[in-house]
Amino acid sequence: MKIALWGAFAAMTTLGAFAMPANPLWTPPDPPREFRGVWIATVCNIDWPSKPGLAADAQRRELVRLFDLAQKLRLNAVVLQVRPACDTFYESALEPWSEYLTGTQGKTPGYDPLAFAVEEAHRRGLELHAWFNPFRAWHPTGKSRPSDLHLSRSQPGMVRKYGNLMWLDPGDPKAQAHTLQVILDVVRRYDIDGVHIDDYFYPYPEKGKVFPDDPTFLAYRSGGGRLGRSGWRRDNVDGFVKRLYEGIKAEKRWVKFGISPFGIYRPNVPSGIEAGIDQYEDLHADAKKWLNEGWCDYFAPQLYWAIAQNKQSYPKLLDWWISENTQGRHLWPGNYASRVIPGVGTWQPKEIVDQVQLTRRTDGAGGNVLYSMQAIAKDARGLSKALESAYVKDALIPASPWLDETPPALPSARVSGSAIEWTPGAGEAARWWVSAHRYRGQTVWHLRVHPAGVRRFETAMAGKTLEAAAVAAVDRCGNRSDWALVRP
Repeated sequence: MKIALWGAFAAMTTLGAFAMPANPLWTPPDPPREFRGVWIATVCNIDWPSKPGLAADAQRRELVRLFDLAQKLRLNAVVLQVRPACDTFYESALEPWSEYLTGTQGKTPGYDPLAFAVEEAHRRGLELHAWFNPFRAWHPTGKSRPSDLHLSRSQPGMVRKYGNLMWLDPGDPKAQAHTLQVILDVVRRYDIDGVHIDDYFYPYPEKGKVFPDDPTFLAYRSGGGRLGRSGWRRDNVDGFVKRLYEGIKAEKRWVKFGISPFGIYRPNVPSGIEAGIDQYEDLHADAKKWLNEGWCDYFAPQLYWAIAQNKQSYPKLLDWWISENTQGRHLWPGNYASRVIPGVGTWQPKEIVDQVQLTRRTDGAGGNVLYSMQAIAKDARGLSKALESAYVKDALIPASPWLDETPPALPSARVSGSAIEWTPGAGEAARWWVSAHRYRGQTVWHLRVHPAGVRRFETAMAGKTLEAAAVAAVDRCGNRSDWALVRP
């Protein structure tokens, strides 16, 4: 085909005049889709920052190194803990700065960590999910005096002491309203890609201790409530989860809401599964109901057991959660990568890689979330190297058609020497770009995923001649445009 004719043909394709023939020689394949996330825990300085009181520049450098590593390993999302215990890793008029930043609760770190994290994550093509602990109010590792803005001082009636922690009472409407306000404030002000909550609703039980919610339960019963305490507690959490999902969608429909509950719903569910706690009765979390009702965009049950561990079987639990996903939400199990750290666990990296591969082969599961970043950053027992073998090629995050299924506009593309260059189309901005190129004499297309700010990709390879290239835009809900095809 003459170059001029190909150029006109590609231009018409870009404008949507007609589609390229369904021929693998001239049509790139669909890009792989897989969620590849990692939790970055800030409570107790588990993952970041390495210790409280670091200078702002040192904190930023540490976070950039973590993001660079995530990008290098072809991960595509980070789940950053921004509210460990009614304290914040972002500028807030509602709650104080976290002491895990500065060593003193309420003291500014001199910059906005969440704003910085969002910018740097997006620069690398990573989604940034803001992780909130909705009801924990104080962690025993806290050393500094609570600031005047902390709820234990500004609203002590909302706070309950349980063991060596402090907790917001989920049965207190004011406490629920406050947490909703805190999270939705972040949704409004920051360009986050997701809101994430984990398995802390009511506290994990401690022997001989009773959660002190008599005042709110008695107020409920005196107002005509008929549920017993356990059912009432579950109803409190159900209502919170539903209102949070609806509140996020009312603000920004495209912001995904993810829940990461304890990985076992109830003992002997499914048959033969054993558990040290009953999530339904002990945490008062009816996680199955939330998934059945579709009150989330993705579910990441913490499947923190080995594949061969029969009484808590990873594949058996994964299959059960998939069977409960009646609304077709994303199912991305959590994996306990930190068990490869000497002193934490005895797993070898192969266990994590095998879990990723098993998840990949399981219909109904679309990715994994690794806990936590320290295991990867330390390359514990060679985990980072092992993950390179699992994540060989770039992958897009799976699309969320219930949020939006309109693809972005076609970009316009051209070849300059051995590089592909492109310009965005009109309308919705792309969150990612996907490029594809093929060398002369080959039928294999080479696909790469690029951050939104990239507009050029060099394809040069020794001894290879570029024969065809293509670019597509991908929006924040994962919708991909058609390919804009070009040829040198």
